[in-house]
Amino acid sequence: MATTAFQQSAFAGQTALKQVNEFVGKTGGSGKGRTNMRRTVMVVPQSIWSSLHSSRTFPRNRSLVVKASSSSSSSDDISRSRRRFLAETAAISVSLPHFPARAEDTLSEWERVYLPIDPGVVLLDIAFVPDDPNHGFLLGTRQTILETKDGGNTWAARSIPSAEDEDFNYRFNSISFKGKEGWIVGKPAILLYTADAGESWERIPLSAELPGDMVYIKATGEKSAEMVTDEGAIYVTANRGYNWRAAVQETVSATLNRTVSSGISGASYYTGTFNTVNRSPDGRYVAVSSRGNFYLTWEPGQPFWQPHNRAVARRIQNMGWRADGGLWLLVRGGGLYLSKGTGLTEEFEEVPVQSRGFGILDVGYRSTDEAWAAGGSGILLRTTNGGKSWIRDKAADNIAANLYSVKFIDDKKGFVLGNDGVLLRFLG
Repeated sequence: MATTAFQQSAFAGQTALKQVNEFVGKTGGSGKGRTNMRRTVMVVPQSIWSSLHSSRTFPRNRSLVVKASSSSSSSDDISRSRRRFLAETAAISVSLPHFPARAEDTLSEWERVYLPIDPGVVLLDIAFVPDDPNHGFLLGTRQTILETKDGGNTWAARSIPSAEDEDFNYRFNSISFKGKEGWIVGKPAILLYTADAGESWERIPLSAELPGDMVYIKATGEKSAEMVTDEGAIYVTANRGYNWRAAVQETVSATLNRTVSSGISGASYYTGTFNTVNRSPDGRYVAVSSRGNFYLTWEPGQPFWQPHNRAVARRIQNMGWRADGGLWLLVRGGGLYLSKGTGLTEEFEEVPVQSRGFGILDVGYRSTDEAWAAGGSGILLRTTNGGKSWIRDKAADNIAANLYSVKFIDDKKGFVLGNDGVLLRFLG
């Protein structure tokens, strides 16, 4: 037997009333530990308000306010309020909206993805196969390699026999794909190559005299890749990694110690390494010294890294490339700076951000105008005007983790990596 509109509305009213009863039951009543007042607000649509304009149940702000307090409200008053609420909602031909989800249950444009890894694993890089955007890999410490085939919704541990060695616990630092070809580098020195989108991986031998640890790799073409170490060595290959050619003539330490009178603060007798290194789509690099007291740049064709004094008083945390070709710069304590113009320059201007005093650790551009920044204690910031102004997304405040890497695969797929295995997926 078909239900009438009145019966449907009555059922909707009963459902909404059940939610109210549950809410009052949880928060009402007297007793210790219930001294704080609670309330919830259900916004009433304009059509409902119009049909109830003569009712005194709804206050003039067009919201139905149900308060649950201590023993000051009698059970008779609650019963009368329930009966009156049911009678009025049953006479309406539209349903009241559901209660909104709690903030801790949703991350606005991001959702947390739980991973099958041990506590304490540090996630380091993520990449997807261009020919199959649902197929990707996630790397980390403790020999962690995870694989997804549904766009990052779920992940499974992946075992690579050629990377298993009883004497080492590898830290996989970087992964990159070009077509079906992919590369992975890690520490202690290890290089993996795949020609079939990661179905099988081959280990490529490396020289024991390699200066520094490999921290970054970029697939650049067929059987071609570019590899960077934390001492500034850049190598390129065009034959699946069997031979490598040095793109710079010396390490950063050698360059700085050779040019003692370069005028770069902290350059003399420099023996440190890179703290971070980032590559632009056209092959330019920017790297931050381990102490954060200066930064370096390199462009294809240059024989040496070019050192630069930092333009701000605080030490540099990280640097990278904007979508328009300019630079962004993060300093310790939560400061964010943008370079003036789109070319390589040493002139930066600070942009106000709501970092709450926590350090901002990385920036990732989704498009020329939109970018996201992440940092300590679940900081998430968003810009929609290329970085001129930023708004804090409070939805991740309840995540007890430092978010240190933002990576957009394309304008629809993005991820944020955090310590203790925290992974956020962009919903769009």
